[in-house]
Amino acid sequence: MGAGHDHGHAHGRPPGGTATAAYRGRLRIALSITLSVMVVEVVGGLLSGSLALLADAAHMATDGVGLGMALLAIRFGARPPDESRTFGYARAEILAALANCVLLLGVGGFLLYEAIERFIVPPETRGGLTIVFALIGMAANLVSLSLLMRGQKDSLNVRGAYLEVLADTLGSLAVLVSAGIILATGWQTADPIAGVLIGLMIVPRTVKLLRETLNVLLEAAPKDVDMAEVRAHLLALPGVDDVHDLHIWTITSGMPVLSAHVVVDQDALDAVGHEKMLHDLQGCLGHHFDVEHCTFQLEPRGHAEHEAKLCH
Repeated sequence: MGAGHDHGHAHGRPPGGTATAAYRGRLRIALSITLSVMVVEVVGGLLSGSLALLADAAHMATDGVGLGMALLAIRFGARPPDESRTFGYARAEILAALANCVLLLGVGGFLLYEAIERFIVPPETRGGLTIVFALIGMAANLVSLSLLMRGQKDSLNVRGAYLEVLADTLGSLAVLVSAGIILATGWQTADPIAGVLIGLMIVPRTVKLLRETLNVLLEAAPKDVDMAEVRAHLLALPGVDDVHDLHIWTITSGMPVLSAHVVVDQDALDAVGHEKMLHDLQGCLGHHFDVEHCTFQLEPRGHAEHEAKLCH
């Protein structure tokens, strides 16, 4: 005896879209700012001979790629489901976030390698010119941060972009400090040290984002959902004897999904009917948890013993 019920919450995202889609316009503006500043910093790095400035420009290049992938993923994610892809292309956003992580780790490794070479043979760096271009980069990054700050709470894809811009902002600060030291003391090693710091700033944030992205791909329960608490709420409903095969996972940011086999007392089910029982189950989850899709299979006592072994 099976029954399903679909229940949706659309907090923070437009109807038919993903959580990231609500921030499409802001991502476009951030992409334009990022690409413009990247060009400016490449020119500034070549003119001043600053590795720190070139490192920041390289990081901004990956930001541009990441933002572009985020926008492309939004376009794919908006495609409707079909017979072969029943959830549509929503998970394209998670794949974009994963690709972003790979890019960030690659850039971090390259910057560390380049900095080591400059420790061995430090080049001449023009501190004054470096400061000018670093200030331009920092101002642009602050604008992008303000655009993405709200969205990074709702979407892993936007969070990836936000973390990249945040690392860029810290990178610009490192460039300013190193350039100031070079101007004040003439100590050229300050520049590759700033390059190392920028590389190291990229890694921990990227690892955290990678962990969250892999959790979605591995269909782990959302971090803000306590499985034991969900089970307890369902079991507390009148007429519910047991809950098994309870699964909660995330399709993409802002789209959690739940399925469960619910063992119900036959007398209680006869008294209230399937529709009322499903409504109560849905209402229980809707009141306490933000779950996008809920599917319940209502079962009499003893039914689980006849299910396929895979279901246990």
